[in-house]
Amino acid sequence: MASRESLPARLGWLILFAVAFGFLEGAVVVYLRAIYYPDGFGFPLLLAADRIARVELARELATLLMLLGVAGLAARRPWGRFGAFAVAFGVWDLVYYLALKVMLGWPASLATWDVLFLIPGIWTGPVWAALDIAVLLVVCGARIMAVDAEGYSPRPGWLDWLGCGISLALLLTAFLWNHSLVEEGGVPVSFPWWFWVAGVAVALATFLRVFVLAPKTMGYPPATGLNR
Repeated sequence: MASRESLPARLGWLILFAVAFGFLEGAVVVYLRAIYYPDGFGFPLLLAADRIARVELARELATLLMLLGVAGLAARRPWGRFGAFAVAFGVWDLVYYLALKVMLGWPASLATWDVLFLIPGIWTGPVWAALDIAVLLVVCGARIMAVDAEGYSPRPGWLDWLGCGISLALLLTAFLWNHSLVEEGGVPVSFPWWFWVAGVAVALATFLRVFVLAPKTMGYPPATGLNR
């Protein structure tokens, strides 16, 4: 697909897949909540038996692999595939919450708490934190795909990789902040937004440096085998 289609066409197919997959994810959660939370989802969590928990972890891993697989079809080079994965993940997450809102009337507000992910621990946070990340993934991922399609081959330096590591550590800290509390049956009430804001700020600064400023000012050479 990547070698035959233009960038807009590839983005279109990628988004179509992510929209359908996001609705499918929402439908699965509707079934799960009907079983485990017939009176409505909330904290404290009803932790599933070990066997069911392992199945759920495997399902989340399979979700990531499916998104990675379609990203691999959407571009030919690593950076293009990375951007495609970001777009697919972001659209998938946005449609997931939209589907839950339509089917369940949930979340009640953007401040509603949710379990966001289970790998490597229990990610929790207000819905707005997840949605903001999803929007950024879509926008930044599309830009990365565009840079890749234009023939640029970004070469991040050590400072850029350091920024990636710092932003990832800050965001993981924010989302895993209440892991132990939730695992022990507690109800999260505080989200360390300062870690979240710092993580997003560092990530955006690194992104702008590598994928917006560098192609214009640092003379990155075009990659071979253009992926237009």
